[in-house]
Amino acid sequence: MFDSFPDGTSERLDRPTYHADLSRVYADGVGFLNKLERGQHFQERGFPSWEAFAEGDWERALSLADERREDYTQELRQASRLGVTHRRLRVVEFPITPYVQWELFVLRVRVDMGDDIKVLDAGDISNIERGRPVPEVVILGDVAMYEVVYDEAGNAAGANRYTDRSLIRETNAGFDALYERGEGFHTFFDREIATLDPPLMSGASTGSRGSR
Repeated sequence: MFDSFPDGTSERLDRPTYHADLSRVYADGVGFLNKLERGQHFQERGFPSWEAFAEGDWERALSLADERREDYTQELRQASRLGVTHRRLRVVEFPITPYVQWELFVLRVRVDMGDDIKVLDAGDISNIERGRPVPEVVILGDVAMYEVVYDEAGNAAGANRYTDRSLIRETNAGFDALYERGEGFHTFFDREIATLDPPLMSGASTGSRGSR
């Protein structure tokens, strides 16, 4: 699974070019967007809920996340107009990191608005990840696939863009297989997340994701 991905040919895009390219391809009507998330530590600078979380204000972080409901509803309406279905698979390691704990509260708002998200325990794919983690990618139909890349400081610096349709289809088949193994979002959230105490912030995270 994902065997060909490390050797795939890609074009490096800086961050503004990546965002513009993804928006352009998405608007052309790609049919679906599948997102596989693997990293456990990220920064979301400029995203109010994350800023509150990073400052240790857990209640405000959750309140600000809840305020995004209308934004997410509009995103899904736009996707419906374009005929694009969304699926997201969030791989989670245990013990759950503060970032992932926060992010799953944000994703819960998305699910409440109709987004299709599942969760997968990283321990369930340890056999697949013996050599390397599964790729963190955004797949737009069989047209384009993006792997976010980071600078030396750990900030999002753009993406590797793949257009080889056979590679995209193979990677997407891997996504489909993992997605089938994923657990329903609310089942996982209610069991593993809802009962946790607010996370303790113990320093900077690594990585930068941009808008949720």
